[in-house]
Amino acid sequence: MGKKHRFSESKFLVDSDKKLDLSKRPTQAGKELKDKSHAEEQLASDVSALQDAQRVLYASGSHSLLVILQGMDAAGKDGTIRHVMGGVNPQGCRVHSFKAPSATELQHHFLWRAMPCLPERGMISLFNRSYYEEVLVVRVHPHFLIPQKLPKLDQLKPKALEKLWKQRYKEINTFEQTLARQGTLILKFFLNVSRKEQKERLLERLGNPEKYWKFNASDLAERKLWPDYQIAIEEALAATSTSHAPWFLIPADDKWYARAAIADIITARLEELGLHYPTVPEDEQAKFAEYARQLEEEV
Repeated sequence: MGKKHRFSESKFLVDSDKKLDLSKRPTQAGKELKDKSHAEEQLASDVSALQDAQRVLYASGSHSLLVILQGMDAAGKDGTIRHVMGGVNPQGCRVHSFKAPSATELQHHFLWRAMPCLPERGMISLFNRSYYEEVLVVRVHPHFLIPQKLPKLDQLKPKALEKLWKQRYKEINTFEQTLARQGTLILKFFLNVSRKEQKERLLERLGNPEKYWKFNASDLAERKLWPDYQIAIEEALAATSTSHAPWFLIPADDKWYARAAIADIITARLEELGLHYPTVPEDEQAKFAEYARQLEEEV
């Protein structure tokens, strides 16, 4: 019997049949939690339940879990990983951060570099950013396509680019559907932070020597492109939110709320798989008493 879950994931779900308007989606905490203290209690409960679910996932060896985290700069991706997955057995979980592709990766299909990072059965992989950068950052900066040397895109004409984005949405959907058919549970979270909150977090980094390393001057340049990113995000999420790989748009102005919501959804979805520890045949169980006796009689 799983734990009782506080969050209704439907309120966060991105509906592919409807146009997504980020301006109409909340960025602040909902009413499921009273305050930060209450959220921390809920998160602790979910992390404990997630530990249990991860052990069963590992032991059963029939499914895997892929969690994708996306968001604007300073949306809280690193903190979410630390607080939500920090209690999971590190032997069963891998975190992969996707930065600018290498020269070798640029010579392959954009999904190629994700392949080695996918979770094997029984394992969890968490992507901090992902192949979705190719329809988000690259869409806002189409000149990033030039090193990829794609055919018919040498001039980066608008019509050709629009065709490319739609093509990549389809390729992503096919890729994720293939993974799902092989037993991978795919959960995708976009941390929806407001422009105002992002400003406060960037200022905090500039005012705290311990966080200087997190700040990059390019963050300010990217911030000026906020409207372009909103369009890219709206279209990409709506085009790639499916029943087998849904997108959840998580209000992220309050970090404690976002972490609790994500932990709750992951735990609930894992429990819905109905996994169990492997059973031992009765004839083998019958020998256990003898095995125990042998161990106890050891000198």
